[in-house]
Amino acid sequence: MYRGREGQWAFLLHRLSGLAILTYLLIHVISISLFVFGEDPYMAVHRLYDFWGFRISLIFVTAGVVYHSLNGLRLIVMDFTGTGIAYQRQMWYGVLGLSVLSMAGVAYAVVPRILAGV
Repeated sequence: MYRGREGQWAFLLHRLSGLAILTYLLIHVISISLFVFGEDPYMAVHRLYDFWGFRISLIFVTAGVVYHSLNGLRLIVMDFTGTGIAYQRQMWYGVLGLSVLSMAGVAYAVVPRILAGV
């Protein structure tokens, strides 16, 4: 029965972060492949990367990559050690905390540049 506990939130966030990483990868591949059509289409798309909304989304992509990788390691520990299941809740909070810290670190570097218009 669904109770909304940490394991279910970890599963949901793991899937969503994986989809976000896949979307970012597809956008990256498509934008790089535009070079085949010449420099003008390539540069037109790459100018959008300086838009403040895109830069803010990079903060969330970074947090998603960190969360997805650390949660994957948490899942490996749970699967291959006998004691991993007993500490899955504490490990998930650790993964969540490290993801928020990485997001804050990237935001600390990116937000001043957005506000300065650089």
